[in-house]
Amino acid sequence: MQTEKYRGYTLWGHAILQQEDTPRPARFAASGTITRETSVVEVSGIVGVFDSNELAESSSGLAWCRAWIDNHV
Repeated sequence: MQTEKYRGYTLWGHAILQQEDTPRPARFAASGTITRETSVVEVSGIVGVFDSNELAESSSGLAWCRAWIDNHV
């Protein structure tokens, strides 16, 4: 999980390991959570699937959070 501060909010980028019964490389689903102080403001569903944990957290999860704030605040 990665976190950052943005415009007074705390953003959380999540990566969820996608397990499959095939011998393919691991894939990670991305999601994001926005909090302010101790309250949850918004939570995404899965916003994409990536080949790495880091890409899922930062490129998609945190990006979704920033875009949500830019469009709603």
